[in-house]
Amino acid sequence: MQKDDFLQLLSSSAPLLADGAMGTLLHERGVTFEHCFDELNLSNPALVAQIHNDYIEAGAAIILTNTFGANRYKLARHGLEAKVEEINSAGVELAKRVVSASYKNVLIGGDIGPLGVRLAPFGRVQPEEARSAYRQQAQSLLQAGADLLVIETQTDLYEIREAIQAVREITTDIPIVASMTFTRDDRTVLGDHPRKVARDLQSFGADVIGVNCSGGPNQLLRLLKEMHQEIPEGIFWVKPNAGWPEQVSGRIFYPASPDYFGDYALAFWQTGASIIGGCCGTTPAHIATMHTALQKRGGELSINGKGLIEAEVAEPQEKAAEPTLLARKLAAGKFVVAVEMDPPRGLSTHKLLAGASLLAESGADVIDVADSPMARMRMSPWAVCSLIQDKIKTETVLHFPTRGRNLLRVQGDLLAAHALGVRNIFVVMGDPTAIGDYPEAMDNYDLAPSGLIKLIKSGFNLGLDHAGVDIGQPTSFFVGCALNLLASDESRELEILQRKLHAGADFILTQPIYDPAPLEHFRETYEKKYGKLPIPLLVGILPLASERHAAFLNQEVPGIEIPKHILQQIHSAGDQGARCGIQLAIQLVEQIKPLVQGIYLMPAFNRYDYAAEIIDQILAQAAT
Repeated sequence: MQKDDFLQLLSSSAPLLADGAMGTLLHERGVTFEHCFDELNLSNPALVAQIHNDYIEAGAAIILTNTFGANRYKLARHGLEAKVEEINSAGVELAKRVVSASYKNVLIGGDIGPLGVRLAPFGRVQPEEARSAYRQQAQSLLQAGADLLVIETQTDLYEIREAIQAVREITTDIPIVASMTFTRDDRTVLGDHPRKVARDLQSFGADVIGVNCSGGPNQLLRLLKEMHQEIPEGIFWVKPNAGWPEQVSGRIFYPASPDYFGDYALAFWQTGASIIGGCCGTTPAHIATMHTALQKRGGELSINGKGLIEAEVAEPQEKAAEPTLLARKLAAGKFVVAVEMDPPRGLSTHKLLAGASLLAESGADVIDVADSPMARMRMSPWAVCSLIQDKIKTETVLHFPTRGRNLLRVQGDLLAAHALGVRNIFVVMGDPTAIGDYPEAMDNYDLAPSGLIKLIKSGFNLGLDHAGVDIGQPTSFFVGCALNLLASDESRELEILQRKLHAGADFILTQPIYDPAPLEHFRETYEKKYGKLPIPLLVGILPLASERHAAFLNQEVPGIEIPKHILQQIHSAGDQGARCGIQLAIQLVEQIKPLVQGIYLMPAFNRYDYAAEIIDQILAQAAT
């Protein structure tokens, strides 16, 4: 079919209805996933023909050939790379025979899927090699008589550019649909925004801009809206999955029903789609329901010059980033238990993960991961946070010191944390390198903690870096700040806290205390000067392990003061100092509960068993 004729058809009629999934039905009808679906054009054409016929009977005006994976790279996995031309030609001939037998005006789209390999610079296949593979498949489809070519389910703009260019090297007259797929965060696998995708597909030479596969209709309606706003004059193709797949008893199911698709067919039309169909999980029943819905409304709605229905359809809600579990618990007023862990000094993470597992089982809400505590070299906390979240399935808080980081590293590290799925950040100055393993190491910094909080909340969380440049999408960090309840200069500590609050801090973690008096004094002083504390406060609890441990903390660690009566109790406990420390910590938590929204537990000497015991007793007392 000539390109101009096809585009004229799309501009002068209601949307064309395309077919639904091919692979889903082949699998349902007995073909295993190990079999090459494309090869069925040769070995079982009747099965493929029946599916084509079912979609035509359901109302499809465009059917796609069974050639999604019929390129040299994917066919090579089945030892069929020598049959590229034969399989593609058979796919078109088969579809043509079914259309002819139907006595209906149905167009045949030559289906071209991704190559199944990565292109340079992200893989080993060079662009010209990819273009050659696409040219071979496209040539076969066109020579057999396809009416249009559909380059679909693409994840890489570099790759789809080569596919479009390959077709245009053969002919400029054939219509090209170029369709991308997206992940759950509304970006391609390589992170491209739908607006960029629409711009690039148009610039590459696609006649129809497509979005397919991805999630269900709701997501694709959202993506279509973005694309149409970017290219208002564009022509759009939409084929959603029947929702996100679910595995039940070893089988794959798609939850979206045919009726649900019928409702969305009208919304797609309203939002600017000229071709509507289904992808994975959809069946002739889905297509039939969309056909009925469009027929019923087609006579009642007029179409303007841009292909938009002049009727009111609810616009999709913009997807907001989901708050972290920690944020949701604090917002709900839950008493939260955070526990600190130090990264390992070497490569092994077995003990760390075992400790994290114990803490999670005991009921810790979140695990804090320190960054080079006491300025001593340890594993990067990003890796530890990622491992804990992946292996233990417990949310983490990443400690993020500003000391020792320039502005470039700060921003790069934030991007790294977000890419690893770490969303809770505790911003702190960090320990001076002079006290650690490498006293000669650089100790400079470009941002104070309040400045970093502002960068995150007023920059990254709005999608901008420090210079105001777009970073592609907003981050969703939940940011904590530090507070010393026993600061030597109380007025300055309060002023610094206010700067952190104004910068956007979401919660506070304090240094450890050993009786309620410092906390009570802080709350009273703060409320007199500034009013009610606006964000949750989690107070530091560091259980004492022995008399020697208590003496060290009291004498050598700034910001920690242990009352004499506590020191006396630890002294009297003798060899049972650790047991005494646990009970003192539990008593303190009960005393301060009315004044705080949680505790920040710091187990000494990696005694996570002691921390678990404290959590057990706290939760048991709360349940009584």
